[in-house]
Amino acid sequence: MALSLTLAALAALALVGINEAGYSRSHQALQEVGDAQQARTVLNLMLQNVLDAETGQRGFLLTGEARYREPYDVAVKQVDGNLAALQALYAGRPNELARLGELAKHVSRKLAEMEMSVRLRQAGSEDAWKFVITTDVGREEMDAIRNQVGALISSSNEELNRGQAQIASSLRFGRIGIALVALAGLLAFYLYLRQTHALRSIGERQQEALQRERNALEGEVRERTATLGELATHLQQVRETERGFLARELHDELGSLLTAAKLDVARLKSRLNDAPDAAQRLQHLNELLNSGIALKRRIIEDLRPSSLSNLGLVASLEILGREFAEQSGMEVEMVLEPVDLDESNQLTAYRMVQESLTNIGKYAQATEASIVMKNYGNHAVIEVMDNGKGFDTQRARPSTHGLAGMRHRVEAAKGKLTIASTPGQGTHLSAILPSLRG
Repeated sequence: MALSLTLAALAALALVGINEAGYSRSHQALQEVGDAQQARTVLNLMLQNVLDAETGQRGFLLTGEARYREPYDVAVKQVDGNLAALQALYAGRPNELARLGELAKHVSRKLAEMEMSVRLRQAGSEDAWKFVITTDVGREEMDAIRNQVGALISSSNEELNRGQAQIASSLRFGRIGIALVALAGLLAFYLYLRQTHALRSIGERQQEALQRERNALEGEVRERTATLGELATHLQQVRETERGFLARELHDELGSLLTAAKLDVARLKSRLNDAPDAAQRLQHLNELLNSGIALKRRIIEDLRPSSLSNLGLVASLEILGREFAEQSGMEVEMVLEPVDLDESNQLTAYRMVQESLTNIGKYAQATEASIVMKNYGNHAVIEVMDNGKGFDTQRARPSTHGLAGMRHRVEAAKGKLTIASTPGQGTHLSAILPSLRG
């Protein structure tokens, strides 16, 4: 292991060294190539400016119009900038600077010759500017400028070729170095494979042992989770059964007692019309019995809604929504379609809406709520929404079990509950329950 790591480290260091050396040489060569190309460009541009100046000069001399002189003026101004740029490019290169000095002299003489002819033309000295034109001074200076520019361009071409050759040499050096480093890396990798081959079998045996233990633990967790789910479902069923039993007992026993007491009070009241105080007390007792009967009905409806078995799910949800709106003062919108659910799933849907409205009344601080139930044939969707303060579903308090119980009840009915909420944007609960046709 140590040997392979040492070889790998040395190969990496060698690769870095080769890369840095190649980069340095290539960067220098590219700089030289760039300078040579720039110098060649500036030389060609300066030669073109001199030719443009000469063209503008001759056009002005022939016509005497100022617009023909504009190219001459522009070109003369640019020539000085070209010479300054070349001076900067050839800094530290004596041979090129010497040639540039000669070029600058010839350019200066050529510009002086053109300026003299232009000045004479402006002054109206016809014979004088024609004499200047007919001399060979301008032609000789122009030939000298072309020769010096050609020599400097040749020098730039040589420098360009040297830079390209240096780049090619750096590339060859890099290819050879990378090939050697690759061989060293392959050797290190081969040694690493040999050294790790023995460890692989040990690791595989350990992994198999861990996998067996993990599978055993996962099986135990699944078994216990299923047991807990069955227990929770059984407890819910027992709870609903007890609620139904208690509701029937309250309806049959307590209801009959309260009704009988109310009838007795009515008989006594009819016989005690001549005793105002007794009649008043009997009236008060009658009101108390009416309140008791109303309380008994509310308790029975909370324990086991009779409207669910007598009127159906749609009517039960309408009653539940209207009562919630009256108690909370909140506006409740309901869009309810008839659905084909069995008795257990109808109770699940009713309890889900009931728990949702209870949470809205306690925590949401909402002004509007809506209940929607839609029939999709093989399944039904029940939704409860509000415009309250909402909450972060990722940070719901673990001490509140209403949502968890609601989710378990829906999933036990082979459905799915989705809770969507954002702080400040309300809450949306959606339950999907299978219908009898599903």
